[in-house]
Amino acid sequence: MGLREFIKDYFIGFWDYETPKVMVVKNKKLGVIYRGVQFLVITYFIWYVFISQKAYQDSETRPESSVYTRMKGMALQGDHVLDTVEYAQPSEGGDVISTILRREVTYDQRQGTCAEHFSVPKANCTADADCIAGEVDFDGNGARTGRCVPYYDQTFKTCEIQTWCPIEKYAVVREPALEEAINFTVFIRNAIHFPKFKVLRGNINTNKRRRGKYLNKCHYNEDKHPYCPNFRLGYIAEQARERFSELCLTGGVIGVFINWKCDFDLDPSQCKPTYSFRRLDTRKDLPSSGYNYRFAKYYRKDGEESRTLVHAFGIRLDVIVHGHAGRFSLIPTIINTVTAMTSVGICSIICDWIMLTFIDKNEVYSDRKFDNPSKEPSQPISTEFSFITYGSNHSDLSDGVPL
Repeated sequence: MGLREFIKDYFIGFWDYETPKVMVVKNKKLGVIYRGVQFLVITYFIWYVFISQKAYQDSETRPESSVYTRMKGMALQGDHVLDTVEYAQPSEGGDVISTILRREVTYDQRQGTCAEHFSVPKANCTADADCIAGEVDFDGNGARTGRCVPYYDQTFKTCEIQTWCPIEKYAVVREPALEEAINFTVFIRNAIHFPKFKVLRGNINTNKRRRGKYLNKCHYNEDKHPYCPNFRLGYIAEQARERFSELCLTGGVIGVFINWKCDFDLDPSQCKPTYSFRRLDTRKDLPSSGYNYRFAKYYRKDGEESRTLVHAFGIRLDVIVHGHAGRFSLIPTIINTVTAMTSVGICSIICDWIMLTFIDKNEVYSDRKFDNPSKEPSQPISTEFSFITYGSNHSDLSDGVPL
């Protein structure tokens, strides 16, 4: 056959329509497997894909959000009254706000020379030769002057340094924890916008009567006051499964997660936030755990610049907003429906493999399924089967092959 005839036959055969041959196998075990797999596939798409995941909706997972926070409360420490300006950083903030629970204060520090702390490596000395002038130890508190001096009112000596004196480790005053902070409240206002659906929601109910009085008195409760934006620090610590007394000692970072999961097939007023709380910093049994920072208050005393150094331990709240919204859309519905219908075809592939691999020991099914006239079944088997053919099955009936 020449090239011309081959191209001609290929061109003519290209326009032929082909349809598979359907073979009905009356085998109960195989039928149970087939229907079982079908049931699992259909159940998966109906329950999980369409009902649970709502695959028939068009979704938006990156909404626009804004957060405003404010700490409220008063505390009495000895004869000193603490307000938000003293313990809240910043007093009015965005998605991060912290409150001081305990302080270690070093008063009246001035620039000068004084003895290095004895715990610093190579700080202990007996003579000036043991101290190198200009040397700076990164674990220390300043630059060494080259002199060996008595350690304040002690009998031993350490190297002299130039720094803010007296040094913190020697002169620090540890104040008691601010236990009243457990009743401090954090006001968290959150607005979220889903631009794809043009819906704006907030965590404060704008329709409530006497809104001002309500916000001043309410505290968040998932069942009674879901739209109240005031959260007690004690409640936040409890929900994060942390002891407030331990947080007063080491401090900690707690995440306040605001989750918006909205179904806009319903009324948008049904879109309500849910809150969850979790400790974000490393756990308390590690050296780097907790939350603390230092800051200083500068002033002039006797014409000389002085400062009060404060080492603060507290709770830092990180407000993190997550949003997901969906609404019915025809395109994802069609795509997932077609995917479901196509996936049902996997059942036939699985059952064909089981039939041809484990059941068809005498290759009877394979002879009939693939219509190979060169093979005959060696002996009859008891399983009943019948055939239904649609269109062309590639069998040459003129050869007398039984179907």
